[in-house]
Amino acid sequence: MNLIDKIKNRKRLNREEGLDLYNLDLFTLGKLADEIRVEKFGKKSYFNINRHINPTNVCADICKFCAYSASRKNPNQYTMTHEEILEIATNSYNQGAKEVHIVSAHNPNDGVEWYMGAFRKIKEKLPSLHIKAMTAAEIDFLSREYGYSYDEIIDMMIDSGVDSMPGGGAEIFDEKIRDYLCKGKVTSTQWLEIHEKWHSRGRMSNATMLFGHIENRSHRIDHIIRLRELQDKSGGFNAFIPLVYQKENNFLKVKEFPTAQEILKTYAISRILLDNIPHIKAYWVTASINLALIAQEFGADDLDGTIEKETIQSSAGANSANGMSQDEFIGLIKNSGFTPVERDSLYNELKVYN
Repeated sequence: MNLIDKIKNRKRLNREEGLDLYNLDLFTLGKLADEIRVEKFGKKSYFNINRHINPTNVCADICKFCAYSASRKNPNQYTMTHEEILEIATNSYNQGAKEVHIVSAHNPNDGVEWYMGAFRKIKEKLPSLHIKAMTAAEIDFLSREYGYSYDEIIDMMIDSGVDSMPGGGAEIFDEKIRDYLCKGKVTSTQWLEIHEKWHSRGRMSNATMLFGHIENRSHRIDHIIRLRELQDKSGGFNAFIPLVYQKENNFLKVKEFPTAQEILKTYAISRILLDNIPHIKAYWVTASINLALIAQEFGADDLDGTIEKETIQSSAGANSANGMSQDEFIGLIKNSGFTPVERDSLYNELKVYN
């Protein structure tokens, strides 16, 4: 059975076959991925009303691709108080946000209680607001910095009101690439271990892959397959998010960037290979809204959300600093030929905009 027949018959592909997918022409690949997307979700495109909060940019780790950390090019250090974090969450909730997405740098000056206390205060005041917080990289940092086990940090998160985990910190799993990109940060094995522990408690998370820098196609396929293997065991990933590397204001000095065609192929391949992760998210913050809308034709069924304000990716050149209005978001999805569906953080449908 050839490659295309295997896909059409929903046979699982191996690593070599996954890499061979890049040799298919863009439109063949897109059609194959779109058939899977339509089979799963029809013409629905999911989004949520969310607010990103990045409470500190002071970081103990040094990642060459990062433009956000104040320890590198950005001299303007900040750390929010609990009151500031709570005020932002409350204002966003009052404007309709269903989720706060809280991701920070790895600040060595504020203890575990700074993190957990913020979550508790939000949950006490706004019990129905979903808290998506703490990447596996942050959990690993707190474990290393303060001597807690992963299990202890995860249990503290749950006790403090964290509902689900974002997928950040995965970057690329290949350890040689990681050693150059983010030496000293969570390893690929540790990242997977942390998510498996989170899933074992009946909790959901997302998974990401940062691509378009110094990795090659085989590194991407390895990354995707390793996520698929964990999902077979734990079943806890809601969505896979291929993040397009942002090139401004960092130390990576990449000269060649992926074309739109390469990015779309990567979305399509993700949809084809990840037969056990429900959603493929075209995160418009890194892909650009225009390419994310096109990605709906290449396997992606989720565009993330309105975001309201975002600091990490916009520091590196993404056009996401002030998010996007709900009406504009809905209009863009409709105009691209898809049906906008507002979801909650766990993909329960809240409203369909026919």
